[in-house]
Amino acid sequence: MHPWVIYANELSRDRERLQNQLPFDEERWLLAHSDSLSEPRQWHVRRRVAQGLALASRATAGAVRRLDDCVADDLGRSLAPTE
Repeated sequence: MHPWVIYANELSRDRERLQNQLPFDEERWLLAHSDSLSEPRQWHVRRRVAQGLALASRATAGAVRRLDDCVADDLGRSLAPTE
Protein backbone atom coordinates (compact mmCIF):
# COMPACT_ATOMS: atom_id res chain seq x y z
CA MET A 1 0.00 0.00 0.00
CA HIS A 2 1.33 3.43 -0.90
CA PRO A 3 2.37 5.69 2.02
CA TRP A 4 0.01 8.47 0.91
CA VAL A 5 -2.93 6.06 1.05
CA ILE A 6 -1.94 5.02 4.56
CA TYR A 7 -1.64 8.68 5.55
CA ALA A 8 -5.07 9.49 4.08
CA ASN A 9 -6.60 6.56 5.99
CA GLU A 10 -5.06 7.80 9.22
CA LEU A 11 -6.38 11.30 8.62
CA SER A 12 -9.88 10.04 7.94
CA ARG A 13 -9.80 7.88 11.07
CA ASP A 14 -8.58 10.84 13.13
CA ARG A 15 -11.41 13.01 11.82
CA GLU A 16 -13.92 10.24 12.48
CA ARG A 17 -12.62 9.86 16.04
CA LEU A 18 -12.96 13.57 16.63
CA GLN A 19 -16.54 13.56 15.37
CA ASN A 20 -17.66 10.40 17.13
CA GLN A 21 -15.31 10.44 20.14
CA LEU A 22 -14.72 6.69 20.03
CA PRO A 23 -14.07 4.97 23.35
CA PHE A 24 -10.48 4.00 24.12
CA ASP A 25 -11.13 0.25 23.78
CA GLU A 26 -12.66 0.63 20.34
CA GLU A 27 -9.76 2.85 19.24
CA ARG A 28 -7.30 0.18 20.37
CA TRP A 29 -9.31 -2.44 18.46
CA LEU A 30 -9.18 -0.31 15.29
CA LEU A 31 -5.40 0.05 15.59
CA ALA A 32 -4.97 -3.68 16.11
CA HIS A 33 -7.02 -4.52 13.01
CA SER A 34 -5.80 -1.84 10.64
CA ASP A 35 -5.12 -2.91 7.05
CA SER A 36 -1.79 -1.17 6.69
CA LEU A 37 -0.06 -3.11 9.46
CA SER A 38 -1.24 -6.59 8.53
CA GLU A 39 -0.71 -6.28 4.77
CA PRO A 40 2.26 -8.31 3.46
CA ARG A 41 5.08 -6.33 1.91
CA GLN A 42 5.64 -7.05 -1.76
CA TRP A 43 8.44 -4.54 -2.36
CA HIS A 44 11.12 -7.19 -2.79
CA VAL A 45 9.19 -8.75 -5.69
CA ARG A 46 8.73 -5.38 -7.37
CA ARG A 47 12.40 -4.57 -6.88
CA ARG A 48 13.50 -7.84 -8.54
CA VAL A 49 11.14 -7.24 -11.47
CA ALA A 50 12.46 -3.68 -11.85
CA GLN A 51 16.05 -4.92 -11.78
CA GLY A 52 15.23 -7.54 -14.42
CA LEU A 53 13.59 -4.97 -16.66
CA ALA A 54 16.54 -2.60 -16.22
CA LEU A 55 18.95 -5.39 -17.18
CA ALA A 56 16.89 -6.20 -20.27
CA SER A 57 16.74 -2.52 -21.18
CA ARG A 58 20.50 -2.12 -20.88
CA ALA A 59 21.10 -5.23 -22.98
CA THR A 60 18.79 -4.09 -25.77
CA ALA A 61 20.29 -0.58 -25.68
CA GLY A 62 23.76 -2.08 -26.13
CA ALA A 63 22.56 -4.21 -29.03
CA VAL A 64 20.93 -1.20 -30.68
CA ARG A 65 24.12 0.83 -30.28
CA ARG A 66 26.19 -1.91 -31.92
CA LEU A 67 23.66 -2.25 -34.74
CA ASP A 68 23.59 1.53 -35.19
CA ASP A 69 27.38 1.61 -35.48
CA CYS A 70 27.31 -1.09 -38.20
CA VAL A 71 24.52 0.62 -40.13
CA ALA A 72 26.20 4.02 -39.81
CA ASP A 73 29.46 2.61 -41.20
CA ASP A 74 27.64 0.99 -44.12
CA LEU A 75 25.68 4.17 -44.78
CA GLY A 76 28.85 6.25 -44.63
CA ARG A 77 30.55 3.97 -47.13
CA SER A 78 27.62 4.10 -49.54
CA LEU A 79 27.39 7.89 -49.42
CA ALA A 80 31.14 8.46 -49.71
CA PRO A 81 32.24 9.89 -53.03
CA THR A 82 33.79 7.29 -55.28
CA GLU A 83 36.83 7.93 -57.38
